[in-house]
Amino acid sequence: MTEMPSGDAAAPDAGIQAGQDARPWPVVLLTALGAWLAAVPLLVVVGSLLGDFVIRGVGSYVVGTLVLAGAVVVLRSRPIPVFVEQLAVPALLVGGGSLAFGLYRDLPVQLASLAIAALAAGVAAALPHAWLRVLLGAACAGFAAVALVPTRLLEVERAPLNVLWAALHGLLVLWLAMLAARRKWLHTGARARHGAALEPFAGGWVLAVLAALCGLAGMTFLVGGSLGAGLAADLTRAAGTERHGGIHLLTQAGSAAMACAAALWLAREVPGLRQALAACVALVLVALSWFMPTLGGVWLCLVVLASTQRWRLAGAAAFAAAWIIGAFYYQLAWPLGQKAVVLVVAGAALGGLAWLAARSRAAGGSETRETNGEAGRRNAALIAATALATLLVANFAIWQKQELIATGRPVFVELAPVDPRSLMQGDYMRLNYRLPDNASTALDPLRKFGRPHVVVALDGRGVARMIRIEDPSSPATGGETRIELTPKDGRWVIVSDAWFFREGDGERWTAAKYGEFRVAPDGRALLVGLADANLKRIEP
Repeated sequence: MTEMPSGDAAAPDAGIQAGQDARPWPVVLLTALGAWLAAVPLLVVVGSLLGDFVIRGVGSYVVGTLVLAGAVVVLRSRPIPVFVEQLAVPALLVGGGSLAFGLYRDLPVQLASLAIAALAAGVAAALPHAWLRVLLGAACAGFAAVALVPTRLLEVERAPLNVLWAALHGLLVLWLAMLAARRKWLHTGARARHGAALEPFAGGWVLAVLAALCGLAGMTFLVGGSLGAGLAADLTRAAGTERHGGIHLLTQAGSAAMACAAALWLAREVPGLRQALAACVALVLVALSWFMPTLGGVWLCLVVLASTQRWRLAGAAAFAAAWIIGAFYYQLAWPLGQKAVVLVVAGAALGGLAWLAARSRAAGGSETRETNGEAGRRNAALIAATALATLLVANFAIWQKQELIATGRPVFVELAPVDPRSLMQGDYMRLNYRLPDNASTALDPLRKFGRPHVVVALDGRGVARMIRIEDPSSPATGGETRIELTPKDGRWVIVSDAWFFREGDGERWTAAKYGEFRVAPDGRALLVGLADANLKRIEP
């Protein structure tokens, strides 16, 4: 997952890396699967025998320390069979989990999180395996983020965006400090071994930060609608929770400052970019970062990783930047028209700058023109392939929705009252539905590999009367209609809990009493409009 840097720093772990890479990955995978299948039942039995001892008193610390120390000793042994190595990994998780249980039970959340982060860093320093250091680096960043959020905000359902933004960018600054320390003090001589150990740990750290920034930005454009239902869709939506509004001037200014720092870093590392065209590109990116508070930090990560030739991590940062730009579509703090203008102007500016750069290079001589012509053809092919893929994804999602609108069964679902203060939020209206009482305790989709369905009976007008919540695998009953539920902010809704409209049109939608849906035979549903008490659709 991370590249080992060239030079002396890579030497200490080179033998370990080579020994691991020499083993065929199918053999490693099958051996690991067998080890986990053997270890999990054993751990369950031991946990049931020692459960009372672990839950009360110092038992969690005693068991956790012994199991964690034993796992570290086994993993440090050389040579070590793959089966034994994989047996030690669940023991590592159990030991750390037992200590975490005791710490969170006896200490404040922030202090316990800080202690676990320090423990993860210490274990990573003790283990010789780069892949474990990556995972421990990500875990350390996660616990450090919790430690940076004030305790009173951890107790609310959703911490303010500006607090989470500050915590994640604090982790980003710590990651930059790790790279600076490695570059200045840990790259040569006897200390190079410590630099080699820090490299994968820092890689896992920054991957966790990038993933968290994507989650803070929200769901990206078209992904949620294209995936439909299923485990993969639920996991992706969980990774990109929608966050409407909450943008503050401080986060915008901080994001723009991060983008400026990225431009200055790149100009320092690549002297050829110290020119007017590059400065104009930097200004466009700074402007985008102002509108997207999580984008500036990702630009900085991308520039630092690319300039230090950590290409795989740079690819992850580029993916995060694309995700955040796509998520801008769903940021309701900005009107849709303003968002469109921002993206169109930025795209046109970058396209114009690319054209000017191509013309400037073409004037450099015949040999340069020939080289640039070949590069231009490759770039054109790449742009065409990207445009084609974008059109295919967009049109597939549109086709899915149009097919459901054309063939789905019309169903009207009564809207339940909501808090009047939450009814209108800028250019969307919050929706609530009269679901059965057990909707809040419906089956866990990640445990049952499917979303629960609400079973309804339709009257002659197509109005749904909610009956019960069922497992999607339950057999259908004649005369009943099933509608798939969607997880939203820890509860279940039918398709969506929001209806979007043009800015300034909120008054006409206050007459809405029903949501109008199109429902497929398998339970997939689409919200196509709102209707008044007489089932007359409210036209936008």
